[in-house]
Amino acid sequence: MEKAFIKKYPLPVLTSIVLTIVPLFTSSLLTGWAITHEQLLAEWPLETWMLATIGLAVASALALSPPTFLALVYGYFLGWIALPFLFLLNLMAILVVYTVARRMRSGSMLLHLQRAYPQVHRLLQRFEENQLRLIFFAKLSPVLPFAVTNLFFVLAGAQLRQVLLGGTLGMVPRTVLAVWVGLEAREISYLLAHPNEDLASKLLLIVLIIASTLGIAWFFKKKK
Repeated sequence: MEKAFIKKYPLPVLTSIVLTIVPLFTSSLLTGWAITHEQLLAEWPLETWMLATIGLAVASALALSPPTFLALVYGYFLGWIALPFLFLLNLMAILVVYTVARRMRSGSMLLHLQRAYPQVHRLLQRFEENQLRLIFFAKLSPVLPFAVTNLFFVLAGAQLRQVLLGGTLGMVPRTVLAVWVGLEAREISYLLAHPNEDLASKLLLIVLIIASTLGIAWFFKKKK
């Protein structure tokens, strides 16, 4: 029974499920903390935000603080100055995931995944041919979990240069959108409860989702 379960749900799959569920709980906790400590956050100097960014980069790598959520908060308190902090945060988080996954026998984890799902082998071959494109479209999506996609890229054997470049390019539109929404908000409690209340932000969000979905669908489409 246990072997059958492991075969059906290998470690990479279980890890991805955990990394998808955890942000749902941590976002609620972070929302409550940000609302009750709004005055404290408003008084933070840039040096404190820099230190917080370093810590939150590690937290984001572990799926404890979703980057899009952080972009809303950063945008609310810092405005457009938040962009360099957020880009640094994303790059550091990618580096952390890449380094940790490499040290956790990612090759062995990938082997288990391929045994459980033989079709993964073909997808990995496609990924090898189009690393930058898939990474870009995956990171463009506002709905795909940050930590899960990073873990997948490492397991798939992506080059660090490709992950950093594709991840950065893909994160730019959604990060800019989140910062703009945060900047326009008047109350942080309403912002975090209704992050896409504005019609313009809704339309832009839909555009990003459609573009990402079409790009990923092209990747999975069988070659003739």
